[in-house]
Amino acid sequence: MLSYRHAFHAGNFADVLKHSVLTLVLEYMTRKEKGFTYIDSHSGAGMYQLTDEYAQKTGEYKNGIAKILTDDVPEALIPYIELIKTLNEDDELAIYPGSPGIAKQLLRRQDSASLFEIHPTDIAYLSEFCQRWRKANVNQADGYKGVLSLIPPPSRRGVVLIDPPYEIKTDYQKAVDTIVKGYKKFATGTYILWYPVVKRDLVQGMVEQFTNSQIKNLLQVEFCLEADSDEYGMTGTGLFIVNPPWQLKQQLDNILPYLKSSLGNSASFATLTQLIEE
Repeated sequence: MLSYRHAFHAGNFADVLKHSVLTLVLEYMTRKEKGFTYIDSHSGAGMYQLTDEYAQKTGEYKNGIAKILTDDVPEALIPYIELIKTLNEDDELAIYPGSPGIAKQLLRRQDSASLFEIHPTDIAYLSEFCQRWRKANVNQADGYKGVLSLIPPPSRRGVVLIDPPYEIKTDYQKAVDTIVKGYKKFATGTYILWYPVVKRDLVQGMVEQFTNSQIKNLLQVEFCLEADSDEYGMTGTGLFIVNPPWQLKQQLDNILPYLKSSLGNSASFATLTQLIEE
């Protein structure tokens, strides 16, 4: 299925959580001089115009990034907020980066990126976006297979983001399975897996799949706008992070209450769990 377009959802509350964490992880990786590889399994278009018909149709960014684009944010959110401001002139929110856009801002000359996207429209946008990014390799291919084909990277330092659209239920199992297989090949890499909270049993299945694997050091973070529901629609968002930077848990302790108060309501909640110890 190729109907999903992230342009409708760019900059929403789920992106805020996902991309603030991605920013912190990539910044941490740049603290060492040695280069690293960033691998993105479902890259999307790279950059999104919030003024176009897709973003305007849903307006999801208005209840996401638009609400927190201020100077009064927790310290841990500053790198992400400053990155978004850098891309937008005169404090006017018109552009929002996808995960490749975040990576392009943060990666250095010694770092490289491998980006996978299968949607025919988005791969064209992604290729154009990366045209002058010399260390980016863009592939119109299955991202799950792509991740496994590239690890371990030559540098033995790497960050993998798996961010599928979950159009089909098998994506939940397939995404975890890809990380479990990847971990066997490259146990020191950092893996970030995004997921939507649509049906709690699907998320619980991912938790059980991880806990029954050989993976160590797994952090789970979740931010839900509403209580779990059997009705159609995403009530929350979450990330599984394998081998998170040592400061990340403390940084998320800082970020989550702010997101709850700024983007949430009385029914909103956030959780942070060390699912598997080191």
